[in-house]
Amino acid sequence: LSWRTAGPQNIFIQKMVDFFWNVGAPETEIDRLNDVGALINPTRIGSWIDMSGKGGMDGGWFFPVDIPAKLAIEAADAGDPTAKVTEWIDTHGVTSCFSVGRDMGAAPPRQTEIRLHLPGADFFAQYKVATDAFQAFGFPPIPDKANDLLQEFHAESLALSIITSCEGFVRIGLLIPKPARELVNALIEFNNGRKDLVEKLEAALGNTT
Repeated sequence: LSWRTAGPQNIFIQKMVDFFWNVGAPETEIDRLNDVGALINPTRIGSWIDMSGKGGMDGGWFFPVDIPAKLAIEAADAGDPTAKVTEWIDTHGVTSCFSVGRDMGAAPPRQTEIRLHLPGADFFAQYKVATDAFQAFGFPPIPDKANDLLQEFHAESLALSIITSCEGFVRIGLLIPKPARELVNALIEFNNGRKDLVEKLEAALGNTT
């Protein structure tokens, strides 16, 4: 489960730095946050906390604003993954991201995430670019059943999440803004998920669509 909160930079910046300092985030990472913030100068900033069913917890910062893609990559540790991402965005004409973030874990390797809208005139063109990213970054292809569901209940637009560390690529994710209810239910079933728990969470958040 991931919780995110964001707001105007002038309101959040000091509270966020104080929070990371109080929980023992490395000073080098607080400095990196300041350096990347100075480079991008975002109007909005935020922090996140992830929790797993096994009790694991992690946290970090993110900037939920439009950012030139090559500036967003500056937040990541330099290496082969960032070089491949830079080459890929040049190939596909990706010029901006809509979010960049980084974890503030006590020990490396630390992860950096960029999120970007996929180029293309429609779902199918964007989906082709997404599948190219999976291949270019060395990830397995989207499973056939999930592929069939995405093709059947295709969304109006697609986005991509790319997570890297100094040791390599960590995770890639296909993001679907405002997915159809039928697609959500079908993907829960495909992954042997608990539809009742998802509905319970949605009800608690006041979302019934």
